[in-house]
Order: sequence, then structure tokens, then C-alpha cells
Amino acid sequence: MRAHEAGALHGDLGQRGPAWLRTPEDVNALVPQLWPRTVRRTDAGSLEIGGVSVADLAAEHGTPAYLLDEADLRSRCREFAAAFGDADVYYAGKSFLCKAVVKIIHEEGLFLDVCSGGELAVALKAGFPAERIGFHGNNKSMAELSRAIEAGVGRIVVDSFDEITRLTDLSEKTGKRAKVLVRVTVGVEAHTHEFIATAHEDQKFGFSLAGGAAFAAAVKILDDGVLDLRGLHSHIGSQIFDTSGFEVAARRVLELQAQIRDARGVELEELDLGGGFGIAYTTQDDPSTPGDLAKRINKIVEGECELANLRKPRLSVEPGRAIVGPAVFTLYEVGTVKDVDGIRTYVSVDGGMSDNIRTALYDASYSATMAGRASVAEPMLARVVGKHCESGDILVKDEFLPADVRPGDLLAVPGTGAYCRSMASNYNHVPRPPVVAVRDGASRVIVRRETEDDLLALDVG
Repeated sequence: MRAHEAGALHGDLGQRGPAWLRTPEDVNALVPQLWPRTVRRTDAGSLEIGGVSVADLAAEHGTPAYLLDEADLRSRCREFAAAFGDADVYYAGKSFLCKAVVKIIHEEGLFLDVCSGGELAVALKAGFPAERIGFHGNNKSMAELSRAIEAGVGRIVVDSFDEITRLTDLSEKTGKRAKVLVRVTVGVEAHTHEFIATAHEDQKFGFSLAGGAAFAAAVKILDDGVLDLRGLHSHIGSQIFDTSGFEVAARRVLELQAQIRDARGVELEELDLGGGFGIAYTTQDDPSTPGDLAKRINKIVEGECELANLRKPRLSVEPGRAIVGPAVFTLYEVGTVKDVDGIRTYVSVDGGMSDNIRTALYDASYSATMAGRASVAEPMLARVVGKHCESGDILVKDEFLPADVRPGDLLAVPGTGAYCRSMASNYNHVPRPPVVAVRDGASRVIVRRETEDDLLALDVG
């Protein structure tokens, strides 16, 4: 790769794209694993989702817009619940949360994981049972902990000795014995981007296993006798395809559990191995099914328990991206098409890094397709970019689009259900897009589009 004075984003000069990207035989074809399950291309050439054409959705709701396939979302909830059987499946709310999604996951029988007072507020407002909520976070405030205890949250994942002290004080004052898990940093280097790997030693989450802090935290809780220590928790990162990391994490956490048993005569009842299961953003991603994940993880836990002479604890997992990520795509309208001196073609849309920061933040890869029509033009390697005042405002670094793509065309980017709306911003004072749920030929807005009045309402002058 040639060096480029403007930085790495510009280093892959020319029309080649990444080595794995191949010129498609049919630029209109959809790769099924990338798209929500009801998405199809009609005989007229446009996409439809849930039986509704994207042209109609764009006319009714505008662009950009996050389009959620409700049937797809519900089916993924059911698949995880069925696959893991007796285990507890916690939907990771940080991936995307709103009242409608809270109600859906409750109706489909899942638990809910939150990691802030705001997420907890959404869950409670939507009527989600507090006893089925888990509360994460490395720096929960006294106000957040107080609200969690008052609401009767089912478990709090403690992340520091300071938090143990706060929770102990609150439990003594309120007379309510908080149920807790100890988050263990197991020292696993997950095969993912460094910003979403969470189990190596040098990061902010959890109690170090290697340094003895995790054992000390568990013993402190048991010896104090105020909090109800239910078990241990481990989360090794996000967008993970290889279950070997879970095997190492389970072994190390269960070794700690055996150490606690031997030291205090207590066998903890629960084990949470977190989530982070990967999804397909491009043809290079090959995610496991919920059934495969459940089979492998249960086999790992059962084998490690046998080796450690432990009863198998009640298992829980925390899929978020794997449930909501594939169920959504973002619909944009093309504004400009610019060929830059034969280097590459830039296709600019009416959104960008304010509705999907992941490419700029994590160097994430996405796909895209023409959504409003089919084309007989030759495939053209393009870069899909946004409207923001940043050269790093890139949505799809490299994708083959029809050579006749033009202003006014609708463009769809799949796999945007997780961490796109939840991480969205008002950069350049751009209002955030709506989330529109589509099912059985009808659409409904579940998060409305922001307006300029919304932006100005917070500006007190």
C-alpha cells in the first residue's frame, strides 16, 4: 500500500478496493445474510421491507431513516431464547433501545441489560419488569444505583471496589439486599478492534483476575454479608466470530469460582459470559447461528465445570448486535456523485457520520446497494460518504454500485440496527433520523425524526 500524506483512510488509492472485494456479476443482487429477512428486490427493481417499498417509505418518512424489520427482530429474539433453553438471554440495550423495542423483547421472553440511568428509565417507562433487568457500567452514580435498588433491578454487575462500597451503604440504608455479579477481567485478547475488546488487562472494565482483584472483590462481598453475590460475569468484546475466546474466558472464570468455593465454601449460582456475537456486515463475515453458539458455549461450560468439579451454574448471555443489528438498514438519498480525477468516485448521501459513526470510529466495514431501482449499467467501485464537514465522514469505504448512480437515487446500507442510532449525534446540527418499524405491509414510527425545533429547544441562549 502506498503511503498517503492525508492518512490511512486515503492510503488505498485507486479503483481496486480491498483485496476481498470482487466485481459482482449482478450489481442488483442482494446477499441474503446482509439484509433483514423480509427484504427483497421487486420485479420493478426497487427494494421492499415488510411488504412496503422503500420509495413509499421515503415519501412518507423522508431520508435518511433507519428501517426496522419487526418480523426479523422478533424471530431473532425467539431463536436466541429457544437455542439457549434454560439459560437467560439478556438483550444488550446499549446496541439500540427505545420503548417499542423494550416491549418487543419482553413479549418475546428475553431479559434486558442496561448500562446507564437513561437506559434504565426507558426500560421502566416501557413497563419492563425490573426483576428481569441487569445493570452494567464501570462508573454508576449513586443516583443510578439508588434508582436500580428502589426499582428492584434483578442484578447489578459490580465493576469496582468503590461501587461495592456504594452499594453496600445503599443496601444497609434501604434494607434492600441488592443481587450482584462480579465482573471479571479474564485477560483474553479477543480478535476484534481494540476499542471493542473488553477483557484484556489494560482497560477500564471489571476486576483483574490475574492480579487477584476479582477474588478479593468476591470474598469482600461474601464476608460483608450485605450484598447477595449471585455469580461471576465476563465479557470479552464485540463482533466476535471465534468461540475459542469464550472457552478461555469460561475456564478462567470457573477456576475463580472453584477458588472461591475452596476459600469460603460457597458455590456461586450464576455465570454470565456476556455477548459480542458477530454479524455479517460484508460478504467476508460468517456469523454463527444462535443454535451453534448455544451448543458450543454450553459444551464449553459443561466441560470446564466437570474439570473443576463444580455444579453447572445458571448460564446467561447478552446478545444485542446479533439480535437487532441485521434487522435494520438505513435508507439514504444520493445528493452528489463526484469522480475525483480517476482516483475514485464519491457518492454523497443525505446522512453520514452523525447517523453512523462506526466507520470513522472503528474502521468498520459496510455494504450498500441501489434501493429505489435496478440498473443495467456496469458495476463501478465507489465510496459512499456523508454530508458532514469531515474528510473522515465515510459510510462505506468501498462498494460496487451501478455506474449510472445519480442524484435522487435511494441507497440502502444494511446491518445498521446496532450502535448506529444509539451512537448518533447532532454533529453540524444535523437532526437525527427516525426509526421506522415495518411489518405486514404497514409502517410505524417508533422513534421520530428530530427537528430544528428540537435542537433549538436545548439552546437556552
